[in-house]
Amino acid sequence: MSTESKRDTHVGIIGGGFCGLAAAYELGRRGIRATVFEQDTEVGGLAGSFEVGGERLEKFYHHWFTNDRHVMQLIDDLGVGDKVLLRATSTGMYFANRFYKLSTPVDLLRFDALPFLDRIRLGLLALRARRVQDWQALEQRSAADWLRELGGERVYEVVWEPLLRGKFGAVAEDVSAVWIWNKLKLRGGSRGRQGEEQLAYFRGGFAALAEHLANAIRDQGGAVRTGATIESLDVQQGRIRAIRTDSEQIPVDAVIATPALPIIADLLQPHTNSAYIASLRRIRYLANLCIVLELDRSLSDTYWLNVNDPGFPFVGVIEHTNFEPTESYAGRHIVYLSKYLPQDDALLRMADDEAVAFTLGHLRRMFPALNETWVQSAHVWRAKYSQPVVERHYRDLIPSRDAPVRGTKLATMAQIYPEDRGTNYAIREGRRAATALASELIA
Repeated sequence: MSTESKRDTHVGIIGGGFCGLAAAYELGRRGIRATVFEQDTEVGGLAGSFEVGGERLEKFYHHWFTNDRHVMQLIDDLGVGDKVLLRATSTGMYFANRFYKLSTPVDLLRFDALPFLDRIRLGLLALRARRVQDWQALEQRSAADWLRELGGERVYEVVWEPLLRGKFGAVAEDVSAVWIWNKLKLRGGSRGRQGEEQLAYFRGGFAALAEHLANAIRDQGGAVRTGATIESLDVQQGRIRAIRTDSEQIPVDAVIATPALPIIADLLQPHTNSAYIASLRRIRYLANLCIVLELDRSLSDTYWLNVNDPGFPFVGVIEHTNFEPTESYAGRHIVYLSKYLPQDDALLRMADDEAVAFTLGHLRRMFPALNETWVQSAHVWRAKYSQPVVERHYRDLIPSRDAPVRGTKLATMAQIYPEDRGTNYAIREGRRAATALASELIA
């Protein structure tokens, strides 16, 4: 295919999160014009942002690990590597009305919520998990059973069961050992010389990186359209021909669809068989409720506080400004409280002010001095499709990248496996889908 004919080829990218942006960018690098269609008013997807003190801040907490090579490669490709910030972070746990530091191996040895031998078992559990090479052997195991085997019943009850139930609720027993294995491997590989966890952030936040990426797509001759709702697909003789938005119809030669699988199922349902649509709807998702508090003072010196209290409704308290300094946000201390829950959960349907009041009431149990005067502002964000439930034999459930409608490829967070969803792997999947599509279009 000549350069001119490649430029005449037009690919529609449904979804302006990092997966869709990365796909459009990769197509542009290969000389193929792409247009990104994003329903929101800004790009970024689940890494979308809002303003605090003149700076953009993620609606849902985000960071990278130092071993997230796909995002680091993209940053290098964009020539903005000087904007990556690497910082040591502090991790802790709230258990039985006490706070524990768990940032280093020494902290683990001091973790007296467990007897000394169980602390050793907990440390060895992480090491044994990181040494697993054949993750496929874990697919038939539940996370609960595997963690019990590695660390014993007491370690499971104190450390792992509250975290699994806090995140996955009623479906915690369904979660695959592969999911927790990847979490342990990833966090264990993002360490400094003293064993402390190191994480990465982007100067100006993830919104700044998304804008760099969107601008690069435009420089390649592509386009990024925000506020564009996809209403239907025009399919003729089994092949995608156009995308219909709420305002126009745009001819395309191919499509990469990046939203959650139920959304893609709605778009493809008129054009393919019911068995395929059912397979897209088979994967379960949890929603997320995220409360972001702007405080006039700090709650603690911990960045990531796991809450191992079954009566506390949030799985963690993440004090972002123990990672990115308060100077970035006009002196405000930023605290995230995150809750994964079924899409019909009453908490998800609460009015914003009710959700904030509910949150503060529970947060005072941990921090009794907290009162409303500390809160300078509060924000409530909801995501309907936030976390696929990675159950046993999940690999068998993942739909192919190639949809039955010719010229249509899928690249979604539900297809990220054995890793869990995240910006790094969204970028990987977007670029992979674009590379595969480009090969077909150029052939």
